[in-house]
Amino acid sequence: MGLFDTLHVLIIILYGLGTVLFLTGVSVDNPRLKRIAIWMAVLGFAFNTLDLGLTLNHTPGALSAGNIYFNIIGWSALALYFFLWWRLKLEYLAITALPFALLLFIASLALGGIRVVWPPHLTALFFGLHIGSLVLTLVALLMALGAGIAFLYYNRKLKTKAGLAAMGGQTVPSLDKFDSVNRWAVFLGFPLYTLGLFSSFSWYIIAPFKPFAWDIVKIGSLAVWFLFAFLFHQRVVLGWRGRKPAILAIWVFAGMCVSLIHHAITFRAMP
Repeated sequence: MGLFDTLHVLIIILYGLGTVLFLTGVSVDNPRLKRIAIWMAVLGFAFNTLDLGLTLNHTPGALSAGNIYFNIIGWSALALYFFLWWRLKLEYLAITALPFALLLFIASLALGGIRVVWPPHLTALFFGLHIGSLVLTLVALLMALGAGIAFLYYNRKLKTKAGLAAMGGQTVPSLDKFDSVNRWAVFLGFPLYTLGLFSSFSWYIIAPFKPFAWDIVKIGSLAVWFLFAFLFHQRVVLGWRGRKPAILAIWVFAGMCVSLIHHAITFRAMP
């Protein structure tokens, strides 16, 4: 087994154990299990960073392989999660960050053969605007997903006597913190998604040999943009807080995931 194979196995084991232990810790309200899970994720993240660095340094044209972007998205999701864990003490967001990073890392290994066709001009600009913006948007929405699930769960518990009794002596996180994560994810994510989406249309100007045509990918991406725009407007103009923006952020994240999966299938089908 070579170096890369060893790293891949270690990363999958650490992310997998971290996911199982954290979900178990949440279900039985065991802070120690959750703490062990997070430190396993930290170790897996360190190995993942090493793997990405070696891949980009030793593999010519690594960024032309579409599957590496799944790895980058998962890595970025954990990087943002660790930042929020450090700044806001919101360990609960690992309930989405850990499984997401695990699934995307496995996808990056399984979906070989995907090739990214770069436009002949302004390559760095295109990928900086399009790929970078969409990766950051998806990562921000992943945090909004975790915060939204946590907000809905704890808000429901706090509104019922049965729920409060079931929680016992469990420390209830501040709902304002979860709402704050959702708010910042929307404020940052929508401009980034707009930049990433509409920069892709510039590809047809940069590469005139590629004719523009409406398809399910473009229509679906625009549908997600309109839903995201509505959420952004409600947050900024009407000052939405709490349950409604939490639910809508979950739908926007789901829409982006469907679009990502369809893109992966499309790229894999390309000769």
